[in-house]
Amino acid sequence: MEKNVSWRGKNVFVTGCTGFLGAWLTQALAERGANVVGLVRDNVPRANFIRLGLDKQITTVRGEVENYFLLERAINEYEIDTVFHLAAQTIVSIAKRNPLGTYATNINGTWNMLEACRRSPLVKRIIVASSDKAYGEHEVLPYKEDAALKGAHPYDVSKSCADLLSFTYYNTYKTPVCVTRCGNFYGGGDLNFNRIVPGTIRSVIYNERPIIRSDGTLIRDYIYILDAVEAYIILAEKMEGQDISGEAFNFSNETQINVLDITRKILEVMGRKDLEPDVLNEASGEIKHQYLSAEKARKVLGWKPKYTLESGLKETVKWYREYLK
Repeated sequence: MEKNVSWRGKNVFVTGCTGFLGAWLTQALAERGANVVGLVRDNVPRANFIRLGLDKQITTVRGEVENYFLLERAINEYEIDTVFHLAAQTIVSIAKRNPLGTYATNINGTWNMLEACRRSPLVKRIIVASSDKAYGEHEVLPYKEDAALKGAHPYDVSKSCADLLSFTYYNTYKTPVCVTRCGNFYGGGDLNFNRIVPGTIRSVIYNERPIIRSDGTLIRDYIYILDAVEAYIILAEKMEGQDISGEAFNFSNETQINVLDITRKILEVMGRKDLEPDVLNEASGEIKHQYLSAEKARKVLGWKPKYTLESGLKETVKWYREYLK
């Protein structure tokens, strides 16, 4: 990864640092010389965060985003300059089963973070991780950043709310915040095996048919995790020199593919086309078609993905073969 000296010695707070994106982003920031402070809720011994040895490289604060006073203490005590707010309950099916827990983390956690940042004069940049799900269902695709936020199910609504809270803080208090909306992340380090990419790879390694919970026709776009890391870092760097606070940015490789086809692509990459996917058709409340335009990120930030779906999947398969040995 290209190093950027502008991170050297900067105090950076990452919530959700032990998560899928959080671990890779924390590693990239540490490599660039940042003093990273990570908020850690649970100890997951097999998490990528531990695998990468990040627990020994960064300062960790134990607790949850639901605890306002903990966030305020951490931001002030460690004299935080930049915040990456990634902590969230990210699984759609869990949000459906447990909406209150999802709202507490995704909505309450976001307003806690924004308020704690508002009250600290040292915080220069906040990036709030939202999702393409925040848009809800639209007739016109791909989603552009000015599309209405109209989530209709628990997870989607929690992300629509987090977005609106971010804009509220910018519009009312001029809090320096930007929002990211990404396609579906995939790559090594995702331990949520009910997601289609890691779930399919694990099934193949275990010599089992991959399971598709939907009818296989849902269309999504996917973004390789290291492309997402670069997107977050570039956005934070541009916030320093450009007047882009209060804006949202879509990040995507702009390749739409349905669930059945991405499953078949993984089978092809792994040389196991003989394993026919088991289509359960039991998912409900899912948006049929979701994909993003990343034109604004290209034009305003100069960002573009480095990985194609094929090259990203090859890297991902390599990671899980090693991990599940």
